Amino acid sequence: MFQPNAPSDEKDLLKAIGVASFDELIRRLPARHVNPGLGLANEMPEVEITRYLSELAAKNAQPLSFLGAGAYDHFSPAAVGALALRGEFATAYTPYQPEASQGTLQVIFEFQSMVAEIFGMDIANASLYDGASALAEAALVAFRHTDRPVLLVPDALHPHYRRTLDTYFGSAADFKIVTVACPRGTIDAGDLAAKINANDGNVAGVVVQTPNFFGCLEDGAAIASAAHAAGALVIAVSNPLALGVVAPPGEWDADIAVGDGQPLGLPVSFGGPYVGLFACKKEFMRKMPGRICGQTVDVDGKTGYVLTLQAREQHIRREKANSNICTNQNLCATHFTIHTAMLGPEGLRELAELNLQLAHYAAEQLSKLPGCKLSFETPYFNEFVLEVPGDVDAVHKRLLDLGILAGLPLKTFYPKLDRHLLINVTERKTKADIDRLVSAVGSLK
Repeated sequence: MFQPNAPSDEKDLLKAIGVASFDELIRRLPARHVNPGLGLANEMPEVEITRYLSELAAKNAQPLSFLGAGAYDHFSPAAVGALALRGEFATAYTPYQPEASQGTLQVIFEFQSMVAEIFGMDIANASLYDGASALAEAALVAFRHTDRPVLLVPDALHPHYRRTLDTYFGSAADFKIVTVACPRGTIDAGDLAAKINANDGNVAGVVVQTPNFFGCLEDGAAIASAAHAAGALVIAVSNPLALGVVAPPGEWDADIAVGDGQPLGLPVSFGGPYVGLFACKKEFMRKMPGRICGQTVDVDGKTGYVLTLQAREQHIRREKANSNICTNQNLCATHFTIHTAMLGPEGLRELAELNLQLAHYAAEQLSKLPGCKLSFETPYFNEFVLEVPGDVDAVHKRLLDLGILAGLPLKTFYPKLDRHLLINVTERKTKADIDRLVSAVGSLK
């Protein structure tokens, strides 16, 4: 239930901040940006307001975008939104009364089944907030299960995922996050072995993101073998779409697999909301965060669905809870489930192959341009790092002036990659779109 702050609460809050009023709080904002209004006449018919606002929206720049870095511009069929927003599904919260929520519970069960199959794992939960929080929760499982304090994390892990790990564990004296070098775009086997030896007997888990932040594919089996030999768990971070063509974590013996479901059914919208995927081997089932929806039968022998294994802080003492994750991303999980069901196994493979082919065409054409080259020689999925001539920010801006958002400059996250763009290509890009990008980059002097 939403309860707005009472005037006395607002007064106390402002006093704690050290200002006398809300106006004083925002006094540094330029006056033109405070309640600027839309310039509408006092009275306008709805049809005129709609036309005016449509014309206003049309002035927004719509560049040809090759930006990815965790939020990907994939096509979502109209049927996904139409079905997901039906009244039977239109809730973002977990149902507690199975007798009144069989439709929603069945969707959760189907979601779990799909996630487990895509990752090649035994079991999946009802979803988490996003991929980053799913990774942090997987780290908690590794720490608890092994009773060890060290987590090995690749330098090529998505920076937002790393920041989430730092938020969870950065100030905790009991835990330590150690970075493994990725000088050629993927985990360096020698450095991994050195970090395992340096923390002998203390490594709780090894994180493997594949495709990683650079789009590169890791040798999961070799990394898993090294981690298991040291008694550590293996936590895989994967793009579910890539698993249409890449071996799933379960095939190379990962213990826990996490990721973000955004590529399937969830459009890019100001960074979210998305849906966190979490699957694991059966032996870790009771250490999973969140909850699981199970299939059963009622007194008449008919199939029914219920929530089970809900070891959350509202049900038991907080210090004994697996996690204080309090809900699941049910609406986003419904979008994911509908889109994945529409694709099916063959459709998922074909969509992944299309992304793979388009990205490789773009990379091949761009790397032929003078001064441009691929930064890493490792296999990649639908994202790659391109070194460009000159200042990367200047190149990025000049391309934007030409109506092209040419990926992400990497120097903000990796200062040594100060002439590099992370470029993403999805099925929404045509050969003509890619040729336009190549021509624009080639025209820069």
